Amino acid sequence: MNTHHNLRPGLALDRPLRIALVGAGARGAAYAGLVAQAPSGAVIVAVAEPRERQREQIAAEHGLPPEALFEDWHELATAGRVADAVIIATQDADHVEPALVFAGLGYDILLEKPLALSAADCVRIGEAVRAAEVTLAVCHVMRYTRYTKKLVELIDQGAVGDVIGVQHLEPIGWWHFAHSYVRGNWNSIRQGSPMLLAKSSHDIDWLAHVIGRRALRVSSFGALTHFRHDRRPEGAAARCVDCKLSDSCAYAAQKLYVEGRYGEPARDYFTLVAADGLDEESVARALREGPYGRCVYDHDNDVCDNQVVNIEYEGGVTASFTVTAFTPQENRHTRVFGSGGQLTGDGRHIEVLDFATNETTRHDTDAEGASAADGHGGGDRGLIEDFCRGLSEGRPELITSDAEASVASHRVVFAAEEARLGGKIVKL
Repeated sequence: MNTHHNLRPGLALDRPLRIALVGAGARGAAYAGLVAQAPSGAVIVAVAEPRERQREQIAAEHGLPPEALFEDWHELATAGRVADAVIIATQDADHVEPALVFAGLGYDILLEKPLALSAADCVRIGEAVRAAEVTLAVCHVMRYTRYTKKLVELIDQGAVGDVIGVQHLEPIGWWHFAHSYVRGNWNSIRQGSPMLLAKSSHDIDWLAHVIGRRALRVSSFGALTHFRHDRRPEGAAARCVDCKLSDSCAYAAQKLYVEGRYGEPARDYFTLVAADGLDEESVARALREGPYGRCVYDHDNDVCDNQVVNIEYEGGVTASFTVTAFTPQENRHTRVFGSGGQLTGDGRHIEVLDFATNETTRHDTDAEGASAADGHGGGDRGLIEDFCRGLSEGRPELITSDAEASVASHRVVFAAEEARLGGKIVKL
């Protein structure tokens, strides 16, 4: 019988993979739900979450007994070996310690991005998982979409010849940015992380995955341009529910959390984050008392709302990346410039122009919606399925967002911030 809990090439488990969940917020709960749906038959066997309602909800959804519920990840870590792997979906600042501890205990780990809030801590995690000989997969969900897999396949097949450069846009969406990076948990460099790390570590990692070369030099420019106190319209109130300008304001909280103007699935997802409930009383209280009801021009946010990053890779390949708040929320847009053609992608459709024939071939990957509410274009599901299959079937090639790749792409993010703040080019 194979009862080894760590991934070994060609060595499959003969029982369901057992996974513990650390952090049962929106991301953790979503990942746990996808584990239950995964064709590998993996199961959630424990949860560590300080909030009773979220903890009990996971218990009910996954049939967990009282002894499998923990108020703190430290309790789970000292409870004896209860699982083969652990999903760590805590707040960004709380990734390092549980990752180090569970690696030391021999758990394989699925860790929400970013790895950590400093390059040094990213390296510490990478060293810990190597020393423990466990598998670490980082939740760079963009790698795991059907769209990305098809795009990489086309590039590897030489559809555009040699890759010369890449142009990549991440359109966050005006209301999504206001929710997460003005009013939300990721609004402060002082208390958390720069927006490039919190949001776009996905994209910097994705570029490395697509280009397949080591980054050598980085430059970056960006700032907080709009969501500032000096941009507050005359007559605006401190809270949207009291504001006479709310009907004409693109960022009025009522439009997202009450009226559902931006689509019911998105409203429910973001409203649940803001109000911790979808009932009228919970939403009204959140907009009256909580941070999600405050004016976007009267907050304590300091992260960039627009940023560009330029990267030079080995062999002279270049990439330019733009992330901005001032768009609709939609899929990323990418152009890959090659010696023999151009590839254009929008997160679902891929068009390849062949220079030799001047003919364009179109591929439809039938991706899901772009936002977290929609599962990141199928990336959430793809990540969980490949993580579970990789561990269950002994197939390490399925887990592409491993520690080595993720530490390398995080170093690019930190270098970009150093370049932006210092007005310089940073060598890696």
